[in-house]
Amino acid sequence: MARQRMTGRQRREQLISIGRTVFAERGFEGSSVEEIAQRAGVSKPVVYEHFGGKEGLYAVVVDREMITLEKIITSSLSKGRSRARIEQAVIALLTYVEDETDGFRILVRDSVPGKDQSYSTLLNTAVGQVSHILGNSLQRQGLDPDMAILYGQALVGMVSTTAQWWLDEREPAKEVVAAHIVNLSWNGLAGMKPNPVLSDKVIETMTGEK
Repeated sequence: MARQRMTGRQRREQLISIGRTVFAERGFEGSSVEEIAQRAGVSKPVVYEHFGGKEGLYAVVVDREMITLEKIITSSLSKGRSRARIEQAVIALLTYVEDETDGFRILVRDSVPGKDQSYSTLLNTAVGQVSHILGNSLQRQGLDPDMAILYGQALVGMVSTTAQWWLDEREPAKEVVAAHIVNLSWNGLAGMKPNPVLSDKVIETMTGEK
């Protein structure tokens, strides 16, 4: 029985999926249109027809990852009390690293040829959201809310760097990593708890329990 021929849309999605895998394995510079085409079982002109070249395919892959991760982070920071939002954002990023390892590896390793959008741009967006949350908390405590941007930069940088480390380590479990990040960021060195855990509400959200 003859194999059913792919539509143009299906072929495009196939190439994006294969390209994502190859870019994650080899990086942008180490990848080639030839290898992507070979894995897809097509000729190189098919890749050029859909994306104009390796750069075009790579840009599509990165754009999709950026949109996905931005939605995840924005959603996690949008609801709940200040501490819960931070917990949700940390666990959301670590979950993305766990479930979409190829995508995260691409975002943190390579720049996007000919584009201004990057992982650092996404982090700047997160800094703005986190700074708003921290500003409200500082104000309630009678502290200077103008320092929120500094604390926002520090917190997002800590979470992002730890996520990149955990990308290869995968130990301890993401829930433990998230709890310790929040322990440090929320309680400070002087007030850290010996065995921190995430709040019950965040755990219920992760497990789907009510």
